[in-house]
Formats: sequence, structure tokens, C-alpha cells
Amino acid sequence: MYTRRKLLTTAAGAGVIASANALLPAWARSASAGNKGIFELAGQDFDLAIGHSAVEIGGRSGHAITINGTLPGPLIRFREGEKVTLRVRNMLEEDTSIHWHGLLVPFYMDGVPGVSFPGIKAGETFTYEFAVPQSGTYWYHSHSGLQEQAGHYGPLIIDPAGADPVQSDREYVLVLSDWSFEHPHKVFAKVKRNNEVYNFQQRTAMDFLKDARRNGLKPTIADRAMWAQMRMSATDISDVTAAVYTYLVNGHSTADNWTAIFNTGERIRLRIINASAMTIFNFRIPGLPMTVVAADGLAVQPVETDEFQIGVAETYDVIVAPERPRAFALVAEAIDRYGQVVATLAPEAGLVATAPLLRERPILTHKDMGMAAMSGMDHGAMDQGSKGGAEMVDMGQGAMAGMDHGAMAGMDHGSMGGMGADAPMQEHNHKTGAGVDNVAMVPTNRLNEPGLGLENVPHRALTYSQLRSLTQNPDLRAPEREMEIHLTGNMERYMWSFDGVKFSAVEKPIIFQEGERLRVTLVNDTMMTHPIHLHGMFFDLVVDESDFKPRKHTVNVKPGEKLSFDVTADHVGDWAFHCHLLFHMHAGMMQVVSVMPRGAAATATTSAGEAASGHEGMDHDQAPIPEPKAAPKPMDHGAMDHGDRQ
Repeated sequence: MYTRRKLLTTAAGAGVIASANALLPAWARSASAGNKGIFELAGQDFDLAIGHSAVEIGGRSGHAITINGTLPGPLIRFREGEKVTLRVRNMLEEDTSIHWHGLLVPFYMDGVPGVSFPGIKAGETFTYEFAVPQSGTYWYHSHSGLQEQAGHYGPLIIDPAGADPVQSDREYVLVLSDWSFEHPHKVFAKVKRNNEVYNFQQRTAMDFLKDARRNGLKPTIADRAMWAQMRMSATDISDVTAAVYTYLVNGHSTADNWTAIFNTGERIRLRIINASAMTIFNFRIPGLPMTVVAADGLAVQPVETDEFQIGVAETYDVIVAPERPRAFALVAEAIDRYGQVVATLAPEAGLVATAPLLRERPILTHKDMGMAAMSGMDHGAMDQGSKGGAEMVDMGQGAMAGMDHGAMAGMDHGSMGGMGADAPMQEHNHKTGAGVDNVAMVPTNRLNEPGLGLENVPHRALTYSQLRSLTQNPDLRAPEREMEIHLTGNMERYMWSFDGVKFSAVEKPIIFQEGERLRVTLVNDTMMTHPIHLHGMFFDLVVDESDFKPRKHTVNVKPGEKLSFDVTADHVGDWAFHCHLLFHMHAGMMQVVSVMPRGAAATATTSAGEAASGHEGMDHDQAPIPEPKAAPKPMDHGAMDHGDRQ
């Protein structure tokens, strides 16, 4: 952990204290600084130095962990199939790492300390070498502690070996992020003490009166009583908000007016990367339709839309074609609508697009509790957030206000049977207790919904169900095995986990056998959206039964949602599997997927899982770097920052 004094000393000694302009790599600079949106191939050999730098954001001074002295880091660009060498020098006084998000690399090159390698110690250099069989828009970031929140991230583009299926006249990279002038560990500690510390969008007495007039006094009182009994807030959408965050595009705040220029009639490709630590964004360009052409780096069949929700660690490529020479606002609005960052797309530098006002906050509903089918109410008639209305009309279930929802986690849901043919109760066989404050009794598939708060916007909003792979899915086998994983947590205590077990208490990994085809079902028992990321492989999101399912490495799982993806375990090794909300992962919502070599007996190849029980006793100095097809070595979980260490 660094202090302000250490930071200044380190930065000065390294000669990396620089002006705000110098801390912007060429790709991230505004049009007025020469960025015309055309980037050449960067090569196959890269040197990266991770250190401390002084930064200026929105007129305020702060300090960041930077890569080659810039925030965000440099654009790394190479070509599909080429072997690249990346030498990473650690100039910090603590361990660091780089994870190549979404890249299909050997597991010992994946960059997750305690899982695939020991990390990069202070003063040392680690060399990454790999070739990847893919192209598209990706990014890289630290997987050590909370360094990602402090600025340790950057974009990565892989050009196709052949012709690019997406043709454009100009392209820009848009890296979205959230920045705090408070130290990340202080922010995390505050959230641990009070999960609503940054939520200043609580419902007021005026909201109560408004809801009572609309829905009646009795159901409004019952609604508020139920939320109070659950010790949850219907406006608790984001853990960390604009109360402490400044939202950035390419390292710029709204006040900077980052500008991308265009000529009328051009096809412009925007490579949009959500590199934030904790913020899910809604992205739109008012007055200008977007054609989505890639998701998570892989090409999709073009689909036109006006807005999409982009989870932390997701990427989308879109094509826009302005027909008029006017300034357009590039708007990335936080999912809780408490803040946003706005940039400009214009025919010349110096123009400023009109920034839209923030829309009304979303309100959580019964569906977000995983209880939509229990009430019998008309959810289609409800305002689910775009107009800020009450989420619960008279359900004829006034008794629910007095339910002890905290005790629901310990209920025997399997013995309750069904709620009727249309609403079967969800079985919960996972661990419950202090770390699980809610269960989704009737979770629903929400892949045909655009994202929390976008249900009733007056324009087109993208859904996962609209995405189709441009090419046929590579593995068309039916799943030979299925597993169900629950996303669990306790909001009040800020505890997050899979199946009720936080990462530091995990006794064994999730086992895949090399070559097998699996269907993994995720059930979100919490009332928050979780971007779930699987390292080392892409999965086919089950939006239908076609052979063109969208292939992704990260998926936003909505509150109370139950969704499935099919995956082929074709990369042997230990792979991280986690929520990409940084504080959720830090607090325990993480596991390890171990892909065992073909033919290996499960009893003989579970050493990684068996070793996981001794998190504190591992040898941190060992470097488990086996050959690509060797059995995975024991995981060094003691090297992980599990979040319960303050």
C-alpha cells in the first residue's frame, strides 16, 4: 500500500511527474491535440513500466498508478496470430500484474496472481509472450489488489490476419472509467462499514406522497415496510456513485470536452471499452443511431440501436454515420443515473455538444428481488425506473411487509414445491447464512430486457437476445453436463460470494474436463447487476437454440435473473471466474475454474482445489509456470487480496 509521501517520492525519482497533457497517450488525446482517429499497427515488441504519476483530472490534482507514465495506459495493437513480447517492469513498492482481458493466452500468461502466476514483485520485470487466435477490441488491467481503480488499465486492439469484416473510414477508441481522488482502500472501507454511504438518491417524503397518490396509501405503506424489513433500499443500484467518482472518457472529464472529428458521410467505428472499477454505463449518442458490429471483441451480425448498457469489462464496437455536420454528444451515463461523462463527436475541433440532463433514477422492483411471479401483479403496467414511479402496486400481499427476508436464506425452498405451473420455486442448495441476505425465489430469464432502468426509454435499447454471432458457433455439440452457480451476497454487511462461499473460504475449484461441453446456469440471488467474467475461454450465451449465439467472455447478470451459457473447456489450466465489479471481487465474489487435462482422473488432478484450503500457508516465492499442457499447479491463494484483510 502506498502513501502520498511515498507516491511523490517514487514519482519524482522516476521522473514521471508531468503535466496533464503529457499524461495522455496520443490515442486518448482530443481532436484539438491532433487525434484524427487513425491508428497504425504498433508492432510485436512492447516495454511497459508500471509506476506512480501525478495527474490532473477535471482541474484537480491527484495521483495514479500509470503505465509508461500515462492515464489511461498506452494503446497496445498487434495482429491476430503474431507472437508478441511484452516486458512489464514493476516500479511500484508493491506487487503488480497485468491481465489481458478476453485474450486466449496460455494460463500462465493470464496475469492473475495466486491463480496463474505469482505476480510481479517490486523492482522486477516479467515477460509475457503469446500469440492469440483472435481479433477485436480488448483491454488490459491489473489483477492485484485495487490497482485497477487507481488507473492501472489501457486499451488493446488486435487486427484480423485477413480482411476486417467491419469496414470504416475512421475509428476511435473510447475507454470509459471511474476515477476517485480518495484512495481505493478508503472507499472500500467506507462501503464495508455502510453500503449506502455514497447513495444520496434515497426516496423522500415527497416520493412517498407521490406513490401514495398513484398506487394508494395502504400498498405504499406496505412497500416501504417491506424494504425496511429487508434492510435494503429500492434505489441501491450502485455501491459507489458520482458522490465520490469522476467519470472519464479516455482520461478526460466532461469539462475537458474530449472531441472526435468526422467528415459528413464517413463510417466511423467507435471501439467502446468499459474499463471502470465499479460503474456500469448506459451509452448513447442522442440523434445518431448506432450499429453494433462487435461484442467483447467478436463480430456480431449488425444490429441498429439507440442505446445500450455496457457492463464493467464489456466492449462494444459500433458504426455511426453522421449525415449532418453538427456536434453530437457521446453520453456515458452511470446505471444509477447519478452522474455521467459527455464527450463530443463533431465535424471540427472546438465545438461542444449539448450535454443531456441526467434522467430520473431507476427503482428496483419485485422482479429485481427474484419474486416477480409471486405477486400476480401486472408488471407490464409498472414504471420500472425511467419515470421514477413506485415499484410495487397493490399485490394483495400486505403480509409480505412483515416477512423476515433475512431469514429467507435459511428456508428449505425445495420443500415448498411450486407456486403453480407459471412460477416454480427456485431450489437453493447452496450455503446460506450471514453472507446471504436474499434468495431469488422465482428468478426469470431477462436476456430480452435491455438493462436495469432502460425498460421504458422512448427509443431502441439493445438486449442480449438481439445479438447473433457473425459466424457459426465453433462447437455445436449439445452440453454433456450442466451446473448451476448462484451469485450471492449480503448488502448490509457488504459480503459477496458464489454459492454463499467467499473466495478466501473456497476449498476446491470448479472442475472442467478438457474438451467437454458444459452448460453453466447463473442465478442472481442479489438485487444488483453483476458483470461476470470467465478467463481463458469464450462462452455461447443461450439466447436461443440457433448456431449463432453471441460469444462473450463477460455477461451482465441482472438482479433476480437466471441465464445460461454453453462453454467448451478447451484451454487447460487454472482460470479466474469472478464478478468484475472490483469491490465485489475484492470482497469474495470469485472462484477458480480448473480445466483438467484430457484423460486425467479427477481424484488425481484436484491438487489445485485441495491446496486452496491453505490460503495463508502458500509459498509466495514459487513461480508455478508449467508447460502449456501440463496439469495445473497448486494455486497461491495467499497472494490474493481477499478483501477481508483491512
